This record gives sequence, C-alpha cells and structure tokens, in this order.
Amino acid sequence: MITNTDKKKPNASSAKESAQRTVKKSKASTGGIKKEYLKTKNICKVTFRLPRAAVVDGNLVYIVGDFNNWDTNANPMKKLKNGDHTIKLDLEPGREYQYRYFIDNGTWENDWQADKYIPTPYGDSDNSVVVV
Repeated sequence: MITNTDKKKPNASSAKESAQRTVKKSKASTGGIKKEYLKTKNICKVTFRLPRAAVVDGNLVYIVGDFNNWDTNANPMKKLKNGDHTIKLDLEPGREYQYRYFIDNGTWENDWQADKYIPTPYGDSDNSVVVV
C-alpha cells in the first residue's frame, strides 16, 4: 500500500520545466504576433507566425500588406520544422498595417491572432490588422 508519505513530491524545477514546455507548445500551435520596440531606433520588430493548421498542405507562404504595397512575392515566410511559418519585419511605430497571408499562390488567409480586422475594399473578406 502506498501512502502519502511514500509518494515523491515533484521537485519545483521539474514542474516549472514541464509548464514551460506546455506554454511553448501552445504558442507554436496558435500562431500570432510578437512586437519588440527598439529604444535606439524608431522601429518595432514584429514577428508574424502562421500556424501549421492554417496552411494545411501549403508549402509557400508570403505575408502581403500595406508595408510591401501588397506585393505577393516580396516577403516569403520561413517554414519551421513544426509546419508553422514565420517572418520578422521592421515596422514604423504609431501606425496600423493591414495584411494577409498568401498561401501557395492562390489561397488567402487572415491572422487568427490579429489586433483587429477591417473589411477589404472588394467587400468579399476582411484584412488582418497589426497595430504598432
């Protein structure tokens, strides 16, 4: 028979490491936006991450928006080992940027974690917006 005194208590560092692994997993699966404001320059380094679930079978993903004049080939995203796609862009603070993801030269996808959404001028969908 095992009593409470016979059970080993989990050590605090292993519990913390386990929690960190869980957090990292969850971040990778949801995608999103990370903003880093630089003190020395008037720039915000924005990391965009599109989760594997949004890409489905796509291999080529580009981020397209105000910051690149909606050029569908200007900013290819890097595919990570887990299937997510990511890119880091330098954007000017104090602005809002509309954007979307362009997958395999045919499918458009919004950012599931965008700061907000604005209807496109074409009226058929919304654009993702990042507020910097």
